[in-house]
Amino acid sequence: MRKTLTNIGSILCLICLMTFNANAQKFGYVNSTEILAQLPAIKSADSELEAYQKQLIAKGEQMVKSFEAKYKTVAEQAQAGTLSNVQMQQKEQELGQEQQNIQAYEVEIQNKILKKREELYQPILENVNNVLKAMGDDGGYTMIFDSSTGGILHAAEANDLTAALKSKLGI
Repeated sequence: MRKTLTNIGSILCLICLMTFNANAQKFGYVNSTEILAQLPAIKSADSELEAYQKQLIAKGEQMVKSFEAKYKTVAEQAQAGTLSNVQMQQKEQELGQEQQNIQAYEVEIQNKILKKREELYQPILENVNNVLKAMGDDGGYTMIFDSSTGGILHAAEANDLTAALKSKLGI
């Protein structure tokens, strides 16, 4: 009987310790969308990315204008009857190749923009993440959630670390 009481006492003590440990956990949340939207580095990266995109698109527009001019010339020559069947086939192949080049360039533009975006944003996001980790360690937080993803259904305002993170990031 005494052994049973000792076991029950040990179990109750363990439950109390687990409850105390669970209560000692500290949680917080931030709104990453709000933070990133206000970061000057993000605004600068957005401007640089937009200028880069315009530059790439301008080249693509030149390619399209050149294609349209060649197509118009070929169409006029065909209508006037100045092209033989062999010449017509050759011109059609040239135009088809140029059209494929334009389509390939469109895909290339998309890939270059994605690569440039990653190149510009990666250091910024790493900095935010490092500051957030340091805040978590310094503040003794077990977990910090992102409220902008919709994963939090309820959170006390006292646990909102968005303003503190903005302060640490200088915004």
